[in-house]
Amino acid sequence: MSPVLVVLLCVVVLVIGLLIGYIYRKNVGEKAIGSAEQKAKNLILDAQNKSETIKKEITLEAKEEAHRLRTDAERDAKERRAEIQRAEKRLAQKEESVDRKLENIDRKVENISRQEAELQEKRKELDNFLAKQIEELEKISGLTAEEAKQLLLAEIEKDVRHDASVMIKDIETKAKEEADKRAKEIISGAIQRCAADHVAESTVSVVALPNDEMKGRIIGREGRNIRAIETMTGVDLIIDDTPEAVIISGFDPVRREIARVALEKLIVDGRIHPARIEEMVEKAQKEVNAIIKAEGEQATFEVGIHNLHPELVKLLGRLKYRTSYGQNVLKHSVEVAHLAGLMAGELGMDTKLAKRAGLLHDIGKALDHEYEGTHVDIGIEVLKKYKESDAVINGMAAHHGDYEPKSMEAVLIAAADALSAARPGARRETLDAYIKRLEKLEEIANTTPGVDKSFAIQAGREIRIIAKPEEVNDEGIALLAREISQKIESELEYPGQIKVNVVRETKAVDYAK
Repeated sequence: MSPVLVVLLCVVVLVIGLLIGYIYRKNVGEKAIGSAEQKAKNLILDAQNKSETIKKEITLEAKEEAHRLRTDAERDAKERRAEIQRAEKRLAQKEESVDRKLENIDRKVENISRQEAELQEKRKELDNFLAKQIEELEKISGLTAEEAKQLLLAEIEKDVRHDASVMIKDIETKAKEEADKRAKEIISGAIQRCAADHVAESTVSVVALPNDEMKGRIIGREGRNIRAIETMTGVDLIIDDTPEAVIISGFDPVRREIARVALEKLIVDGRIHPARIEEMVEKAQKEVNAIIKAEGEQATFEVGIHNLHPELVKLLGRLKYRTSYGQNVLKHSVEVAHLAGLMAGELGMDTKLAKRAGLLHDIGKALDHEYEGTHVDIGIEVLKKYKESDAVINGMAAHHGDYEPKSMEAVLIAAADALSAARPGARRETLDAYIKRLEKLEEIANTTPGVDKSFAIQAGREIRIIAKPEEVNDEGIALLAREISQKIESELEYPGQIKVNVVRETKAVDYAK
């Protein structure tokens, strides 16, 4: 058999096979499709049946829920209508009550108006009656109403003054009994436990010379030496007829001390010329600065105050060369710190704060030659600069009353400052000022009505007054003492306090014959 026939036979067989396969698959597919369509129809019927059932159930439940909601709404509406009816009933009752009250008020207003009118009529009648009575009384007594009024007021004033005198005397007695003992214990204990040395105030220093020839050497040729000393130290040298002495004059106590030390070194050395003067002034400055630092540290150690800024310690040391009314300011500051600390301890306050502010209360006086302003204002700026606390600054600022004290420690510092300055021997004043103050004190007392004589005693710290017994009674001496004390406070400046002692004495003399 030829190859072509074989190929054709194979193609024919293949085509027949494909036809048979197609026909078979078509019959099988049609049967499967028919079965699937039937199943789909069955599923659709089942779904429709179930949906109808669910729809009926949901419809039934919705109807039941609507019925329940409608029932609840109707019940709530009934309850609200009932509540509204009750509220309307209460409101109607209140309106009726208010109407009744308004009617009562109207009736009362009418009654009051009627009563006021009646009272006005009665008042007019009473005024007329009183006027007639006053006329009758004036005719009987021979005094006008104004004269009688003045007489009555005078009697009342006399009685009131008498009662006031007795009351003041009783109050002062009780206050003294309660306060004197405690105050004396605190103050006297503080003063006894604190002692400080004081030097006389001066703006000059005296340097002793071995002989008068040294004066010429200090002056130098054509005055070059003395000019060099004055230029380098900032003080004035006074060379006069005082034998073997040179006076150094200057308001800055530190410069004056530097000049004194330098001049003493030059006198000991013997070589006095501008170059040597410059060298000795530098040495004196270093020596004085070392003394200032040591004195400041000693003051802080003595008081028990630590952690002070080094510059504040140096400023404290400068107070060693500063005096006020003859009182050394550094010693005064230490004394104030001790007094304030002791009183604060007795009263249960902050002892460290009182000591710290007391030690620094006059720190501004170390710089008052270099800056303008009071030593209080300068001190505030210095303490703020070196980061001191507000309590310390206020304690320093309030010690003269320039600023309001914000703590009890500040009040104690002011009291301690007054104690240190006012105690006998603490300060010195000129004789003229002292005499004028005593004369003014006696003048204030003598010009007060009811005073016979007055005597200033105890170095002006007490004034003894003799009252006129015919003008001032025993109860009136308390008022007289108070009046004079107030006049002294307003018209006179003085350190510490002044005791006003009023004495009244009545004598009766007779003779037996």
